[in-house]
Amino acid sequence: MERFTEDVVKIIKNIPAGRVMTYGQIAKLAGSPRGARQVVRILHSMSKKHNLPWHRVINAKGEIGLKEEEGVFIQKMALEEEGVAFIKNNKIDLHKYRYTPDVKDDFN
Repeated sequence: MERFTEDVVKIIKNIPAGRVMTYGQIAKLAGSPRGARQVVRILHSMSKKHNLPWHRVINAKGEIGLKEEEGVFIQKMALEEEGVAFIKNNKIDLHKYRYTPDVKDDFN
């Protein structure tokens, strides 16, 4: 597994319940600020294998990034079960729910 992939998996595993991170935020923390699409790929291909809390990763607008209705419903339900509240247009208040690991947490 590549270093970037390892770091992304580690970062996602460490997102606490009731908090979210964005694809771009994870990519930047893992050392590739322009690697948001890579994070999407990793989530898609490795969530089950690594038991990742995939539902805690959203887009930069505070929205669920999935397109299919069933996936959106499942992700929204999982986040709500952890106490994340949605505001209008199914958005999440990133100021309230975004997880920002301490600088001392070295994922690289």
